[in-house]
Amino acid sequence: MRVPAHSVCTAIRDDIVAGVYERGGKLTEELLARRYGVSRVPVREALRTLEAEGFVVTRRHAGACVAEPTEQEAADLLEVRTLLEPLAAARAAQRRTDAHLKVLRGLVRLGQERTRRGCGEDLRSLGGWFHETLAQASGSPGLTALLTPLRHKIAWMYVVEPSAAPGESWSEHAAIVDAVARRDAQRARALTAAHVERTRASHRLRPARRGGHVRDSQHAVNNMSLRN
Repeated sequence: MRVPAHSVCTAIRDDIVAGVYERGGKLTEELLARRYGVSRVPVREALRTLEAEGFVVTRRHAGACVAEPTEQEAADLLEVRTLLEPLAAARAAQRRTDAHLKVLRGLVRLGQERTRRGCGEDLRSLGGWFHETLAQASGSPGLTALLTPLRHKIAWMYVVEPSAAPGESWSEHAAIVDAVARRDAQRARALTAAHVERTRASHRLRPARRGGHVRDSQHAVNNMSLRN
């Protein structure tokens, strides 16, 4: 059975974000195909997608390599996020479905519960799922297509320092959901803008490791739990 290119793309992107492939490191189709247990065809397609997203660059005489973003490019990502996330929230208030609302409220309940229990790792994952769902609730595939790789690139370039008051963040999430539930687009936009701006200060540039080494990874696309 042919493995879909988007599954290979997800696996390679996850490894880039996790630092398995160092910035500037070469990405060889043959080695990638062997690593993920697939043919070279989906690897080639995945690399084209990742190049369009900004994770990969093609260099003359070197082929595909992991991109090496500048500090300015990294800073621009946070600025773009401050523009797009509030827009997604406003659209979500106008277009959300009951199913979206149910998921958002469930994530807020889980986030508040994990906050009380001090589960930091869970909170980071839940926060990502919250913003992903909010983008999907916007009913705008184009906007979601911009925000999803943007969040991946921010996770790749930045370390987010743990919040001293995680409960505050989930209170803000709850207020955003309330505005979305009431279809108050203006309030949803304003609350999300304030939330994104506040969390922006917790981002610290991740130091780039150099040397071209590839760390161990258990990814084998044929056997892994695939994420779309």
